[in-house]
Amino acid sequence: MFTCHELLGFMSPALAQGILEFALANDKPLYRAALSAVAEARHVRPAFLEKKPRSERHAEMLTTLARPRLEAAAANLLRGWLLQAENAMLVEFLDALGIPHEKGVVNDFPETIEDAKLTAAVDALLAKHPAEKVAIYLHTIRATSVPNWQNLETLLANDQRLQLG
Repeated sequence: MFTCHELLGFMSPALAQGILEFALANDKPLYRAALSAVAEARHVRPAFLEKKPRSERHAEMLTTLARPRLEAAAANLLRGWLLQAENAMLVEFLDALGIPHEKGVVNDFPETIEDAKLTAAVDALLAKHPAEKVAIYLHTIRATSVPNWQNLETLLANDQRLQLG
């Protein structure tokens, strides 16, 4: 199973770049938090990174965010992107599972989820959304949320549609 920093390393470069571009254009505080974490890890000031051309800066950011010690920053970036850019997918999944939420944000996940419900919800997402984004979302839930759904882990490990890298 992937952690959030590993997800950034295993997803397609185009999607990873797209996540940073989305944060830069739509959520400056999220982008600044990621930039600051990368700057701190590299022992430079954020302004140093900001002076670099965007493509070079983003490549450097993604390389650094894919390191284990930047797990919290990677998780924050992925959660922020999912909640804003992919909110419809989150809402569809949670509604299909019957999990109460506030625009895709869950306060308390159930301890377990029925196999049939989970499979149907994942199949519905895959029918409507790119498989890579669905996989990133499901791996992020597994990596950052309280529920330890064994059936989700099994699905992520065995369903070829949800494989990354």
